[in-house]
Amino acid sequence: MLTLKNTVHDSTYTKKYVEFKRGVKTSIPLLLGIIPFALVLGAQATQKGFSFFEVPLLTGLNFAGGSEFAILEVWINPPNILMLIFITFLVNSRHLLMGASLVPYLRHLPNKKVFPALFFMVDESWEVSLADAQKRQSSWGYQQAFCMPFYAGLCFALYIMWVGFTSLGAIIGPVLGDINRLGFDMAFPAVFLVLLRGMWKGVRAAHPWLVSLIAAALAYLYLPQGWYVPIGAISGIASAFFLMGDEQ
Repeated sequence: MLTLKNTVHDSTYTKKYVEFKRGVKTSIPLLLGIIPFALVLGAQATQKGFSFFEVPLLTGLNFAGGSEFAILEVWINPPNILMLIFITFLVNSRHLLMGASLVPYLRHLPNKKVFPALFFMVDESWEVSLADAQKRQSSWGYQQAFCMPFYAGLCFALYIMWVGFTSLGAIIGPVLGDINRLGFDMAFPAVFLVLLRGMWKGVRAAHPWLVSLIAAALAYLYLPQGWYVPIGAISGIASAFFLMGDEQ
């Protein structure tokens, strides 16, 4: 009986390990595209006065590249803490929808397992793991469709890479000097252009983007430094809300 139990345990462990490795392997193409952004973010952080030890704290505790670029874009000394918190919330608010889309696959799991897993969720790990769950759903059902070891391998690789290469960027940042002269200041707009391309659903649905752009441009010209980010975000959200009301 004990031998049978050990055999079952070893088999389960092997399956989880195989799925974990599958997640790591699946992340490799993603890593190749993200590494340059990580290096740029680390270098930009040192230009804003972050120390080598503060950079991995920023990228490790707030594991969301878009909001990290947004924070650095409006960073001043001394920092406006309330505005930074507000911007982080606005940029990361998409995670509310991302997490909600996983509810059918995770509702049977205890919160002590789900919440730590969601901490490591980023756009790439969410998209890949959700697509994997949708493929497995017809054969395994909702409860078994989402493979947690696969998701763990994916997040492990992305997290280690992001924190590691942003730290490396912090090291090489002082060597490069002013990275804006090399064109690296375009990294922040580029990140969001890529996100917008993935969310494109037609001209009408893009109206809030135009409203956000105009509001942010006016705020950039006439308001204190940094306020164009929250004002642009709020204007876009309000415009999307009214657009939804018109469609109904």
